[in-house]
Amino acid sequence: MSIFAAIQIAEFVGTIFYAFLGLGLMILFWAIIEWITPFSLRKEIEEEHNMAIAVLMGAIFVALSILISAVILS
Repeated sequence: MSIFAAIQIAEFVGTIFYAFLGLGLMILFWAIIEWITPFSLRKEIEEEHNMAIAVLMGAIFVALSILISAVILS
């Protein structure tokens, strides 16, 4: 039995859909956080090399990805 025969088209389409949904939500949350903060996160991370903000944003995105995956799986 081939591995491709075991994969159903609905599972494949669902996986692609939820991957793009999760990516879209992450981009939306980045825009919201950028809008709420009184300074530019992109400037602080790229130009000022502010490691604390980079680590904080990374932790926020890991937490958001866990929440999004839990919602999608439920």
